[in-house]
Amino acid sequence: MTGIRRTAAAAALLLALPLSVVVAAPALAAAPPPAAAAASPGTPGTPGTQATAPAAVHVELPRPTGPYAVGREILHLVDQNRPDPWVPSSGPRQLMVSMYYPAKAGAGGPAPYMTPEAARMLLDAKLPGNTIPTEAITATRTWAESDARPAPGRYPLVLLSPGFTMPRTSLTSLAEDLSSRGYVVALIDHTYENTGTTFPDGQTLPCIMCGRLRTPDAWAGLDRSRAKDTSFVLDQLTAHPHPAWRYSRMIDPDHIGMAGHSAGGAATVPALLTDDRIQAGVDLDGSMDVTVPASGIGGKPFMMIGHPLPDGEEDTSWTESWPNLDGWKRWLTVAGTNHPSFTDFPLFLDALGLPDAGRTIPAQRALSLTREYVAAFFDLQLKGVDQPILDGPTAENPEVGFHP
Repeated sequence: MTGIRRTAAAAALLLALPLSVVVAAPALAAAPPPAAAAASPGTPGTPGTQATAPAAVHVELPRPTGPYAVGREILHLVDQNRPDPWVPSSGPRQLMVSMYYPAKAGAGGPAPYMTPEAARMLLDAKLPGNTIPTEAITATRTWAESDARPAPGRYPLVLLSPGFTMPRTSLTSLAEDLSSRGYVVALIDHTYENTGTTFPDGQTLPCIMCGRLRTPDAWAGLDRSRAKDTSFVLDQLTAHPHPAWRYSRMIDPDHIGMAGHSAGGAATVPALLTDDRIQAGVDLDGSMDVTVPASGIGGKPFMMIGHPLPDGEEDTSWTESWPNLDGWKRWLTVAGTNHPSFTDFPLFLDALGLPDAGRTIPAQRALSLTREYVAAFFDLQLKGVDQPILDGPTAENPEVGFHP
């Protein structure tokens, strides 16, 4: 095993939700790292815990912090030059991508969090015998507006990749916040790698790869496949003269970065190594199945943000890669967080009063810090705006420690 932040094959924290309770809010969780939960898929992360959830809870994502309203459009992209790596018989690789962008306020309608069928598959995959209605997820309050008119100007592009088994919606709040701060964001679902991806024909494809990655080479293959997905999305968004997105003129092709959580964060390394257009990367708590080689990553800036590991341990893939990073670099550890803390999902657990093993700070605080430091990184690296918050520890954010 390369490192101990690698996700398990399926999320387990969701299983803390009692099956008899019907709630009006999402009850989701990310896959824990193996060090935190050795349970197999379908086994609760905290055996014996009986959680009691309120009968009805209204949950909304935190409001974006930037000056722009946020628009969202959904793209269906087909790579005619690449068979699907996991189900070759299905034909060419197909991806669903949520595009977030600075928009004119009030120019569109509410953007739903997730399709009903994808929500159903997520709940059913995590809760055998599930009785929770899909509205528990689909009614999540977001801040983006569907098909909103774009704000004028050109903006840096950030590509986002979610954790393994996790739908792209797990990074919705980060995507919305970056767009409100003046970024175009492409949030990618990696087909057959999460509980369900809904396509325009109404079909929702399942997680074929869940439970199948058992060797370091298999995990590295997943990361390299995600890097190919990312480069293909970038090809489509910047194609001339016919880009795949009608607002592609908003993208500044000279300022492009990538970030991801867990497997999505790990995939930033092969993406930076193989695609010169991607200039900077952020790994949110993902073990690097493809470690940074001794030759470096071409001097590209890189930031790693993780949760503290037991007994002061460090992820071996991070310690191996750290000295090989040959450009601007930071390694941050956020006290009180666990593996899912860098996503939306713990927000829902907090609202429902459900346990989230290993996390001691509120989900809102963890997500606020994630958004603040990721935005600061891209503001510095893609916009050239000085960010003192990245120079070292601050009194305002005592949870954030800097690796020497």
